[in-house]
Amino acid sequence: MLTVDTLSTAYDRIEVLHSVSLHVRKGEIVALVGSNGAGKTTLLRTLSGVQPALSGRILFEGQEIHRLPAHVRVARGISHSPEGRQVFGPLTVEDNLWLGAFRRQGGASRARLDAVYSTFPVLAEKRHAAAMSLSGGQQQMLAIGRALMADPKLLILDEPSLGLAPLLVDQILDVVVDLKRKGITVLLVEQNASAALAIADRGYVLETGRIVLEGSGKVLLLDPKVRAAYLGT
Repeated sequence: MLTVDTLSTAYDRIEVLHSVSLHVRKGEIVALVGSNGAGKTTLLRTLSGVQPALSGRILFEGQEIHRLPAHVRVARGISHSPEGRQVFGPLTVEDNLWLGAFRRQGGASRARLDAVYSTFPVLAEKRHAAAMSLSGGQQQMLAIGRALMADPKLLILDEPSLGLAPLLVDQILDVVVDLKRKGITVLLVEQNASAALAIADRGYVLETGRIVLEGSGKVLLLDPKVRAAYLGT
């Protein structure tokens, strides 16, 4: 579904990603792990079109998309739930969700809204509440729900468990697994490397802007380098 071919990205002429190559197959959960500052968020922003690529190619369903603006990538089927949630605090929960459907029209969007409320019942209960009044976990659910309103083929999740209690982390990752069962492909960046790799079909390790390891989630969980660097064992 997604092919990243020798992708490089720079901030203010300083190269952050260095010839990164990876792929995501349809129906997979692929985890991207690495330390803070490794370039994980930059990679996701480049894939979704928020950050321009310096060189290399991004192909989605066989078509080059690295020159396309972000909103066109959304229309193609890529949706990004960013790090830090970035909900619109003064707006209601339902208004936040509708903003995620700006590329969709009519009944299809209403069906998506119902599907999001089915996935996150607490959002239905609080649909008329201001987003800023939600707890951190509820805001994360809202951010994911907003991304789902675009009816994505590929869902990009950046640190969905950041700042959440362990019980809520488990709930969020259970939702990720359920989304896979419903046919959504997921590219996941997650600070909790052990939890991410445990649910991932495959994973990549990013260090200082380069892919240094790849393999199945189970293989990476058992890799001594990964365990020492990211799992504390």
